Amino acid sequence: MSSSGRSERKSQDHLNARPLHYPFWFGGSSSSCAAAVTHPLDLVKVRLQTRTSDGPRGMLKTFVHILRHDGFPGLYSGLSASLLRQLTYSTTRFGVYEELKSSTTTATTSPSFPSLIAMASTSGFLGGVAGNPADVLNVRMQHDAALPAHARRNYKHVIDGLVRMTREEGWGSLFRGVLPNSMRAVLMTASQLASYDGFKRLILSHTPLEDNLATYFSASFLAGFVATTICSPVDVIKTRVMSAKESEGLRALLIKVYRVEGVGWMFRGWVPSFVRLGPHTIATFLFLEQHKKLYRRFRGVQEGHAL
Repeated sequence: MSSSGRSERKSQDHLNARPLHYPFWFGGSSSSCAAAVTHPLDLVKVRLQTRTSDGPRGMLKTFVHILRHDGFPGLYSGLSASLLRQLTYSTTRFGVYEELKSSTTTATTSPSFPSLIAMASTSGFLGGVAGNPADVLNVRMQHDAALPAHARRNYKHVIDGLVRMTREEGWGSLFRGVLPNSMRAVLMTASQLASYDGFKRLILSHTPLEDNLATYFSASFLAGFVATTICSPVDVIKTRVMSAKESEGLRALLIKVYRVEGVGWMFRGWVPSFVRLGPHTIATFLFLEQHKKLYRRFRGVQEGHAL
């Protein structure tokens, strides 16, 4: 069979597959598994985005600095907050996105790419709000060891951090930076989830690849590249706001950063962000596809007969 014939058959099979409703928590579970694998990369990204003038420069030097001063466990500083973030932020954004997508998918039609972007943006905003408290803690716990001893918060774990934040700074501290965080979540979810589905459709329709691991890897790699580039400026601002000791207006922060660093601040830490987000995106979607595969097997649905 010619390549065009195979592409048409795969595209038709994909359209004829009946929609299957997956559990809401699959996205949070998959993201948590991925976070456990890629947490050291996320830690290095935060350290680079918040480093002072005398801090280590570059990803490798930051890795060495952490290992030298904090040992191997130092690479997993803030892991509990990272997992809580995925269980709130990612569960919400993936869950809402899949619910919206399922409600507009039939056996013969699927939502257009612009519709996927709109669904992903909505779910991303809700996820950003839901995951903000854990995100603040995640940034603080990862950044803590880089601070002078007298300035460290020394949260023991995520629950201790939540209790101390509300007790010492009030409930409002849990939603510090919620605007840039929600903006980032909108951009992240639209550029990650919608682009993954879009790239996956293109690969299945225009290449000889089947609905398998190679397709998932290729689509998630491309989605990770797109998400890193689009989210980098907002990610830098979000990290600066959440790690700050004192509350500072977004406009004032942008002006100060631009004066000190120029336009280069927008992509500061892009390489470690991609090195972290690329593997995290790949791992998340690979875990998610395996979740779905096992669920289909559990429900007795044959491969190729469900979306």
